[in-house]
This record gives sequence, C-alpha cells and structure tokens, in this order.
Amino acid sequence: MHYDQRAADKAAKQEKLTEAVQLLAESNAYTAAAAKETGQTKTLLENKSLTLKKRAVTAANFTPSSAPTFIDQIWTSVKTVFFGFFLATIVAVPVGVLCGMSPWFNAAMTPFIQIFKPVSPLAWLPLAFIVIMWYYAGYSSGETFFNKAFLISASTVCLCSLWPTLVNTTLGVASVDKDFINVADVLRLSWWQRLTKIILPASLPLMFAGMRISLGVGWMVLIAADMLAQNPGLGKFVWDEFQNGSELTYARIAFSVIVIGMIGLVLDRIMIFFRNLVSFGNPSPV
Repeated sequence: MHYDQRAADKAAKQEKLTEAVQLLAESNAYTAAAAKETGQTKTLLENKSLTLKKRAVTAANFTPSSAPTFIDQIWTSVKTVFFGFFLATIVAVPVGVLCGMSPWFNAAMTPFIQIFKPVSPLAWLPLAFIVIMWYYAGYSSGETFFNKAFLISASTVCLCSLWPTLVNTTLGVASVDKDFINVADVLRLSWWQRLTKIILPASLPLMFAGMRISLGVGWMVLIAADMLAQNPGLGKFVWDEFQNGSELTYARIAFSVIVIGMIGLVLDRIMIFFRNLVSFGNPSPV
C-alpha cells in the first residue's frame, strides 16, 4: 500500500472519528433533555440518545476498505521476521565460521559481540529508523522496492537475532572433532575442502540450534518493532486495538496473543525439523 493511500485512509478515519464525537455530543444532549422530562417524551428522548450513541460507536470503529485484514497482518509479520532472520543468517554464519576456525579472528570479534549482543531492540529500533529514513529521504513512495516500515522492523529483527546463530556457529566450528582435522591433514585437503566436507557438516547441528533460538528471538522482537515502526503487522494490530478502546478491545488483543504464540510454536517446530535433518545419531525431540 502506497503512502498516498495511507494518507487517504487516515483522512477517512479522522473524518469518522469527528463524526463520532459529534454524534456522542448530540446523544449526551438528548440524555440531558430526557432527564428533565417524564412519561412518553422522556422515553422518546432516551431512545434517540441510544440510537445516536450506537451510531457514534459504529463511526469510531470505522475501518477503511483498503486497510489490511487480520490475515494480511499475519502474513506481513511472517514475511518481515523471515526477511530479518535471513539477513541475520547470511551475516552470522560466515562470521561464526571464521571465528571458529581462527582463534585470532575470534579474539578480535569477541569484544564487539559481547558489547552489542545485550543491546535491547528498543535501542536498535531508533537507530534503524534514523538510518533508513535518511536513506529514503530522496525517494518518493513509488520509487522504492521495500516499504520503509517493513525495512525498519526487519533491520531490528536482524540486529537482535543474529547473535545466537553467530555464537552457536562459532562453538560448532571450534568443537569439530580433532580426529576429523587430523584426517584432513593426512589427506592434504585444501582450505575449501576442509570447510565444505568436514567443518560445515560437523557443525550443522549446533548451527541450526542457534538459528532456532534466533528465529524465536526475532519473532519476539518483531511484535515490539511493528508497534513502534507502524509496520502493518500483528504488533501494529495489537497497538491499534489498545488505542481504540472499544468494547471488543480486550477480546481482540487476547486473541492476538494466542495467534502470536501459535505462530511462534510453528516457527519453532519448523526449525526443529530442519535441525533434526542435519543431526547425527538420534535427533533430539526438543
């Protein structure tokens, strides 16, 4: 959805909110008038007040026709978390392999990893917001491939979820059985052959265990990022319902929490499935 359409939707929503306020004011006026009357006149005024109040609630809950549905918001969140997870993986795996193979490189990277790993997503999000908004400053909404809010959320997911994969990849590569390395020396395998035929296959179980943790972290981070970046995903849906304050707000938020948890469970099962595919011996059920 382009930003001009979003502006139109926002204007339509604002118009309906203004209408709701006016209807509520009229309803209160009829209620005040009914308090001074008796008999049939009072009943008529109260009924009129109730009708206006129902119209006000309907206007306040107005949703633009082009607004994303709940299914659309689920799909947006899933796309965002997988995109951020993909970015984190293509950064974390090569760096983790280098850290595991080279003690010198590991010693150089460890301070940076320990400094940035504990940083909260609430700290990364404003930084991602500033950088992406600066980069997009010279472009109109139709000239860019990715939506700004989507990139902000995905970047935050990437920055927060790459660390478990990086640490586990480093551990997996560094803990490869020394007998395998000795065999590689005897066979005089090249660096690339050692990497592809011995090191990566032996470290895949731990690597995928790290990816499983990373995807779970990314899903948790995404909900908060969607709220703050206004990416039209599940986080934004929860935030909008919280601000809406209608009689169905609690039920919708509670249902969203269940959906978020169920999707997290499915993502976790997917990563367990892939981890077990590359595990040796009896795969772990958890």
